[in-house]
Amino acid sequence: MFRSMELTVGAFVGFGLAALFMLAMQASNLSNLTSAGHYSIEARFDNIGGLKSRSSVKVSGVKVGQVSSINYDSETFEAVVVMHIEDQYDKFPMDTIASIFTSGLLGEQFVGLEPGGDEKLLEHQSEIRHTQSAMVLEQIIGQFLFSKSDEK
Repeated sequence: MFRSMELTVGAFVGFGLAALFMLAMQASNLSNLTSAGHYSIEARFDNIGGLKSRSSVKVSGVKVGQVSSINYDSETFEAVVVMHIEDQYDKFPMDTIASIFTSGLLGEQFVGLEPGGDEKLLEHQSEIRHTQSAMVLEQIIGQFLFSKSDEK
């Protein structure tokens, strides 16, 4: 009886650890890292805010890819964001707009794509020309305060 109780508790703890591991993988976006079945596109932003590698790339709220890397171009002084888009989503026009949004008020940031109407499509290693940088809360508050002080 004592031995079966130890086995039961051990199995329960093992199951709990496996569930915690799966939850951690899901929360960190590490569970969807695949090296095949995607194409890369890049976009340049003046300010990426808190965007990180492995952040989601979404269209109409649907995840279509993820940010693979973020680099700094010292010649143009811009952040270069490289995104991996899943192969099944290969019909984005060349005039697609990439914007950086925040999930909720204080949530994680992601790249939102808004397809345009161009006939030519984005291909592997294409660059999105139309971007909108992240809105930084401190800058918005500063602009509001300065506009109020100018009124007086």
